[in-house]
Amino acid sequence: MRVKANSKILALIVPVLLSLNSLVCANPAQEDMSAHESLPAAAAPAEVHAPVEVHNAAGTHVETAHESAVEGHEEKAGDVIMHHVQDSNVLAFEPFGEIELPHLQLGSLDISITKHVVMMWVAAVILILVGAAAGAGVKKISVKQAPSGIANVMEALVDFIRLDVAKSNIGHGYEKHLPYLISVFFFILVCNLLGLIPYGATATGNINVTLALSIFTFFITQVAAFKELGVGGYVKHLTAGTHWSLWIIMIPIEIIGQFTKPVALTIRLFANMTAGHIIILSLIFISFILESYIVAAAVSVPFAIFIYLLEIFVAFLQAFVFTMLSALFIGLATAHESHDSHELEASGHH
Repeated sequence: MRVKANSKILALIVPVLLSLNSLVCANPAQEDMSAHESLPAAAAPAEVHAPVEVHNAAGTHVETAHESAVEGHEEKAGDVIMHHVQDSNVLAFEPFGEIELPHLQLGSLDISITKHVVMMWVAAVILILVGAAAGAGVKKISVKQAPSGIANVMEALVDFIRLDVAKSNIGHGYEKHLPYLISVFFFILVCNLLGLIPYGATATGNINVTLALSIFTFFITQVAAFKELGVGGYVKHLTAGTHWSLWIIMIPIEIIGQFTKPVALTIRLFANMTAGHIIILSLIFISFILESYIVAAAVSVPFAIFIYLLEIFVAFLQAFVFTMLSALFIGLATAHESHDSHELEASGHH
């Protein structure tokens, strides 16, 4: 019985050992064969991508295999997104074509016309036409009639900027700054909205544009402060009403604060308008990267539409924030004790 049992066990173990031995012996041979087979495959790309220049009989350059391989390489998602966000000298109307914008040089200064410059021109033309239409609509009505259509919309927005932005933040003398605040509000608003239409571009997503607008606010603030306070009052304003022993600390802080305000305006508007477009394009490219219709239908399209609608709200919000902060900086620079005490006394009498 024991002999039969041992023979059964050996009959089971021996084939297993033989099969393992055959696998071990076969692995080196297979590795050698795979190494020999991989040599031509590894050498093939070197032959295909060899950067050899070829010229025909006329002496003109003929496209090489390396150049054709590079040109055939698809663009990455990040490259497409940055191409959409960044400024360029081309107005692309895919798939219909593109328009090359002229390159202008004034000495060492590059004054080329770019797509963001074109968008600012378009925004200016739109504002002129809308303002003219609103003005014509107001002239046609009598004093007792309320404006309608575009005139009604413009009146509501102008009153909002006049009362809730300029008057509430600047106070006395806000009327002289009202034209600038209304102009910058509508200009930023139209530039923001132009970036949300097909073939459009967001000029306020260019940091040079937002920097220029912030510089306007900075100079208007400083000029208003000098006119309102005078040289002595302006210097006193830099001390923030502290004891003379703290002036060595307060004056540098106040001077730095004068320059951090336009920097904050620049970065805030630029970053908010750029981030929205990057998010929308990133959501769309998720479906292409994953190559899934389910991801496109469940994630990319719904979330991209949601962010797009949110960007319409952000376009109005950022125009309001820039205008409000500009009015606030002007109000802080022109405020002095006599006006504040006068307003407090007037409110006390009432």
